[in-house]
Order: sequence, then C-alpha cells, then structure tokens
Amino acid sequence: MTSLNTIELTGIRKQYGDFVAVDDLSLSIPAGTIYGLLGPNGAGKSTTIRMLMDIIAPDAGEVRLFGRERTTGDQDRIGYLPEERGLYQKMKVADQLLFLAELHGLKPSDARPKIEQWLERVGLADRAKAKVEELSKGMQQKIQLIGTVLHEPDILVLDEPFSGLDPINQGLFKDLLAEYRGLGRTILFSTHIMEQAEKLCDHICLIADGRALLNGELAGIKRDLRGNTFRLVADGDLAKVESVEGVESAVGDPETGSMRLILGDGTAGSSVLRKLVEFLEVHEFSSEEPDLETIFIKAVQDAN
Repeated sequence: MTSLNTIELTGIRKQYGDFVAVDDLSLSIPAGTIYGLLGPNGAGKSTTIRMLMDIIAPDAGEVRLFGRERTTGDQDRIGYLPEERGLYQKMKVADQLLFLAELHGLKPSDARPKIEQWLERVGLADRAKAKVEELSKGMQQKIQLIGTVLHEPDILVLDEPFSGLDPINQGLFKDLLAEYRGLGRTILFSTHIMEQAEKLCDHICLIADGRALLNGELAGIKRDLRGNTFRLVADGDLAKVESVEGVESAVGDPETGSMRLILGDGTAGSSVLRKLVEFLEVHEFSSEEPDLETIFIKAVQDAN
C-alpha cells in the first residue's frame, strides 16, 4: 500500500453461522476523495464499515489506515456517523456536543468555541441550552452531523447518511462533503440511493451479497461502459425489447416510449437496431453514458 491510500481493506471477510455477510472484500480509498460503498440493503455495507471502525473484528483480512496498520489512536482521526443514529435525549445540546468532542480527545476549552461556531452555522445557536428531546428530527440530525465533524477528523465514515434526511439537511451534508474534499480529507459513505452517490462520488465500490462487483474511479467506469448503453425512444410493443438477442436489460417506462438498454459485451448497436425496427417505430437510438443504476444492474447480471 502507498501513502496515497488513506484506507485499505484487503480480503476482509465476516461470517455469522452459515451466512457470509462480507466475502473477501478488498478496496483502496485514495486521500482527498469521496468514496461510495454502494449496494442494496443487506449487501454488506454496514458490516464492512463496522469492521473498518473496529466495532467488529473481521474473520479474515486486514484493515490499514494512513498507510500502516490500524492503531487505537486512529479513532480520534475519524468522524463516524452510524446508520443507527442516537443522542442522549435528556442532555442539553451544548453538553451533548461537548461530551462527543471529549470522546475524541478535545479539551473543553478548545471544544466550546467550535460548538458555538457550528451551532451558529446550522442555525441552532439559540438552542444550545435546550434538551435534545425538545428538538425536531431535522434539528437532531444537524446535531448528529456536528458531533461527527467537531474534532475535524481526517476521515469521515458515514453509514447511509442521507437516510431520512429532509431536503435542507441533505443540502447541508452535501456542502460538508464538498468542503471536506476541498480540504484534502477522505470521505467514505455507504448508500443504496444511486442518484445521491452519482452526484457526489469520485470512486465507488458496488457490492452485492457481500462481494465487490465493481470497484474504481466512477468516471473511468462510465467511460468503459458507454459503448454498451443506448437510449431508445420508440412506439410499439416495448415489452418485447428485453427479449431481443444482444439486449441484456431494458430499463425505463414502456408507456412513455423511452428506455435505456444495456447491450451484451461485443454486441453492436447497429445489429440490435435492425432487430428493433422489425417490430417498433424507432424515433431515437443513441449511445449514452450510463447512470449508476444502469451500471449496477449490469454488474449484477455479469456476476450471475
């Protein structure tokens, strides 16, 4: 591993009885990037993150941080937002944040000005002495976010960070991720929402059933798959499109007449078009860059 990789997982595996949650997963996360761990619910994303955070131990494999073996002191350099969010409801907001800051080694004298600045930034300066239980869900989400970044970590690890967020807080999270990347920090987040990941990620790892299906720079992955993806706009029996030889999948709404086709490797678009015009009135058939949902569908099909 080189020092350019802030995080590296090598052959990690976790099994519970007969169920393999994560199966020989390896990934390298370059410094200063937003890295998406993507896949459906139950794919193994949270288990992978818990092994990275040393909450559970892998049955096999290695976790390395900052170019070396992981140490206990590394936890203070990581901001972790788990999928299961939790705050002490009876604590006052400022006390809750001070407690979280001290857990990461900040002195109270250093933490208090940061807490004031963050509460001002997210519009909660007037709620510092309120109990957490008195805040709305959206306000509590902001407090969780502050608690994750208050100690200015070198790595942010966010497990399903957009789950349940209102639009205002989604924007806050996105701004923070962009800001952190601009500072050269490293962000790893998991999500099953492909649209969010596509807007934010530099690199991705698509996983299903605990296995990596696709891993690398998002722009490069899209370039590699561009020749396999076509936009079809047509009238006729679009339900038959997926049965055409050379078409691996057809995603879209037949009622609107617009679909995205994924062709098999080595299949020429012209040969598929000749078959389509036999039963459709084709208005458009053009190569296009695939979106993440399309990429994931193809990766799953290729793996099966």
